[in-house]
Amino acid sequence: MMSACRKRSTCLSPSWIALSVLICVVALNARGEAEICLAGGDMEAATRSALETTARHFFDLTAKGDAASLQHSAIPSLASNFSGIESAVKDNQANFAGGQASVRPPFLLQQQGAAPVERAEFLCGVFGARGQTADSSVFVIPNLPPGNYGIVIMDVTTAQNAYTLSFVLEQHGNDWQLGGLYAKPSQVGGHDGNWFLQRAREFKAKGQGHNAWFYFLEARDLLAPLPFMSTLATDKIYDEAQAVQPADLPTESPVTLPGPKAYKVTSFFPLVVGNEVDLVVKYRSADVSNTAQTFQDNVAVIKAVVAKYPELRDAFAGVVARAVEPSGRDYGTLLPMKEIK
Repeated sequence: MMSACRKRSTCLSPSWIALSVLICVVALNARGEAEICLAGGDMEAATRSALETTARHFFDLTAKGDAASLQHSAIPSLASNFSGIESAVKDNQANFAGGQASVRPPFLLQQQGAAPVERAEFLCGVFGARGQTADSSVFVIPNLPPGNYGIVIMDVTTAQNAYTLSFVLEQHGNDWQLGGLYAKPSQVGGHDGNWFLQRAREFKAKGQGHNAWFYFLEARDLLAPLPFMSTLATDKIYDEAQAVQPADLPTESPVTLPGPKAYKVTSFFPLVVGNEVDLVVKYRSADVSNTAQTFQDNVAVIKAVVAKYPELRDAFAGVVARAVEPSGRDYGTLLPMKEIK
């Protein structure tokens, strides 16, 4: 039975208990118990200890920059294509060296059945009549084969910043092997996700909907250790963001910037660069091999973006324009906001 049905029933009135049981029964019948999550104290002590011990060992290897040992401990499909993990380890070694890591209560995800599931959804912890609570998490993983998986999130504190380092583990026999590694800062310039959330609300109150939207995105990103994980906090941010999502930003189709050339912008998103937040603008280009011409196009795009959305000057240190050709190759240019006339 899913842990959503098992915890804290003594805190509820009989009517709420009945409703919670009904919700769980409906969910189980609809899902066929294909995905089961055990959170924190729900799992056996030996399993929890094994997940935490493995994660601490992998953290030590990451802090030492020992990608070779991590690759040796990885599942075969990851070990054969390890360049992404190797780059992440290299990029974060200096961040984690000498850092103090604490382990959050892990999650055990059990995918049942005989074939991969196109969209495996794991409901972990306590859920209420309206969905997530402060004690719940949801993991949505595409094309997940049957098996037992561990999710271990570590908070890493260093003299310079705070980070999260998350491991996806897959059980093979008695061993837990590396199935994924996610490293990211949990603060930018000394500010955490809650700071960006407050700033987003301030921009909203000023009528600066674009700045609010981008800062809601950054807040949600900082508060979500994993891209396929959601919590009550991230769900609330998502709902707030949807209320201010600008209609003139690209979603399913590009938008055209005004100017002497028709630049087709495909996406906008905030990007953390050191202690600053820049705005990235991606647009279509037929060919980026002529870097001199592409640089001029990038500058033109940056100026057009800031001219169209002058409020961006209040929220970002700079703008990055990336010209992307059909092959996927791109060429980028950064202009600090103070240099954009």
